[in-house]
Amino acid sequence: MLRQLNDVDHRLPLLGETAIGAISQIEDLFTLTHIIEISDAVKLSAAQRGIDKRAPFHRQRNGIDDAILIEVYGDKVREKTPGGTRFAFVTHNTKDFSHPSGNNKLPHPDFADYFSRSRSLYFTTLGEALRRVQPLQFADLMIEQEWLEEPRRLTEIADAIDELCTKIWYNRHQVRREQIEAGKIKIVEKETFPVKNHFKRPIQRDVWEGALKSAAKVEKKYGRENLGPWDDFEWGMLNGKLSALRWVLGDEWDMLDT
Repeated sequence: MLRQLNDVDHRLPLLGETAIGAISQIEDLFTLTHIIEISDAVKLSAAQRGIDKRAPFHRQRNGIDDAILIEVYGDKVREKTPGGTRFAFVTHNTKDFSHPSGNNKLPHPDFADYFSRSRSLYFTTLGEALRRVQPLQFADLMIEQEWLEEPRRLTEIADAIDELCTKIWYNRHQVRREQIEAGKIKIVEKETFPVKNHFKRPIQRDVWEGALKSAAKVEKKYGRENLGPWDDFEWGMLNGKLSALRWVLGDEWDMLDT
């Protein structure tokens, strides 16, 4: 049985307590397996798939990793093995490996010849595969049912960061606006440096006019009612979310520049 090692690891933080035992069972099972070396013949077969535009290259993407994976599997299936030996290919990646227009529990026609009714099986869930291969040991396995929360896509995270950053900037803009209206900060035609007090430094007129236009665009996009004012708890939540999402994408903690 082949798998991509990072699949279970990536989902592990999303599992409920009831699934942790199942994961341990699965990890113990894989400790008994051996590492399969990738031969040059397999690499050539995978590259040929790309040239021929056969799955997993059918979706206008670089599918070389997936192509090597399926070719390694096919290579092992073709080997002479003792009677009763069975193989199983397990993947959640139905877009690249499953039938594109039929039942996604069936393999893509481009490598359907690697599978059969009994000796070489195709699965789209790990639980189903384990229950088929060892029904008594894994009869109560409910791991797929525990994976209810999918990780956010990169575009979703980036959009959330952009919204949080904009709202935090808008709040700081409003604070600066109140200080200008109260006479605590002056509008000048041209800033001079150095400035002794950064927090009360004057603002150049053209810069401030640009900030007012930007604020108007923010109000139009999100609605004035969705831009505060926020109490201390809400303000902390906004900044905490921004810090956490930026950290996920590689920034240091507490990077709150807007």
